[in-house]
Amino acid sequence: MDGAWDLLSSQTVSYGFIPYKYNPYHERTKNRPARGSFMQHKGRYVTLTAMIKYGSHVPNTDPANKPIKPADPARAVAKIKSLPLATVDQSGAFGRPIIVPALVAGAGPRASKRFANFFGSIANDNTRAAYQRACLCFFDWCDRNGIPDLGDIEPIHVGAYLKSMADGFEKPTIKQHLAAIRMLFDYLVTGQVIALNPAHSVRAPKHVIKRGKTPVLVPDEARRLLDSIDTSTLIGLRDRALIALMAYSFARVGAAVAMRVEDYYGQGKRWWVRLHEKGGKVHEMPCHHNLEHYLDAYLHAAGIQEAKKSPLFRSVRGRTGLLTEEALHRVDTYRMVVRRAKAAGVSAAIGCHTFRATGITAYLENGGTLENAQTMAAHESPRTTKLYDRTSDQITLDEVERIVI
Repeated sequence: MDGAWDLLSSQTVSYGFIPYKYNPYHERTKNRPARGSFMQHKGRYVTLTAMIKYGSHVPNTDPANKPIKPADPARAVAKIKSLPLATVDQSGAFGRPIIVPALVAGAGPRASKRFANFFGSIANDNTRAAYQRACLCFFDWCDRNGIPDLGDIEPIHVGAYLKSMADGFEKPTIKQHLAAIRMLFDYLVTGQVIALNPAHSVRAPKHVIKRGKTPVLVPDEARRLLDSIDTSTLIGLRDRALIALMAYSFARVGAAVAMRVEDYYGQGKRWWVRLHEKGGKVHEMPCHHNLEHYLDAYLHAAGIQEAKKSPLFRSVRGRTGLLTEEALHRVDTYRMVVRRAKAAGVSAAIGCHTFRATGITAYLENGGTLENAQTMAAHESPRTTKLYDRTSDQITLDEVERIVI
């Protein structure tokens, strides 16, 4: 890779405390420094004078014509079938096969098994899928930039990969990719596949936010969306109940679609919902009276009250309008939300998380406290809850309108 050190044919000698990489090419050029060589100074310092094409013993005479290729996740996924990869978990126990990149498979069966076991050790399906995409993207980038072996990856390569992501990715995505790469190499180090973690010393770009980016609906818009759903069909009743659940209980879409019928239960004079949130947390919350009405209407029409262990929100069999035994997928839920919002005339580009933020904002606007909102949303920190709070938006707008020019 252009811009990387040539470590393939070098011999390590020491000048003071700084290792000096001596290239035999210097002898053939009458001790003239080549690209990628170090120049010795008086004392214990050396200077990197230039770069040499990675994997080559001759200098790269025109590095400007061979720039570092940027990260391309779409290409990484599309190239899976064309690369000589090792695939494990053909049965799909984790929802998809675990694909071992050629760079890892080339390090031997031990490295391949360790790579697969890393993803097998991740319990959360969403985290596993995100980390798989990040690692496949990184190893595809390594392959396109000429890094031949797993042990040749160094911090400079990880840093260059993150740098190449700057133009096409948001900072949270870059931080997630670094976290996935760092954890993977930690796992390979503990398994004695490689000696050092090349991502350990690499730092992600700073990202500080005080206001979340999730679009929030005003109460009138949320009510208009719920009222616009045609409840003469079973699908309409299901969609209304699911959207109301996310808004009234602050539920994440993953926890909502994972509910079973038994997770809607009576306690005292009220009905409650049990949400299995991320991190293994079980969160129980009483139902708002509107939510209770919507869930009762859906369950009565579906006739699944006695199937306690079955999914609460089920997918539909084609265009028949009949429910299946399978749970509704979160991606299908997102498509449903976009479709319902468009039909209701909602102009904002909303998603499933919009209803969580809308519910929290509506609660705080009506006198709710941040501490109670944190408990209801199952957040570990009130700072996270504050990101969903949009009550200060109107105050800011009113103050801006005081600027009379």
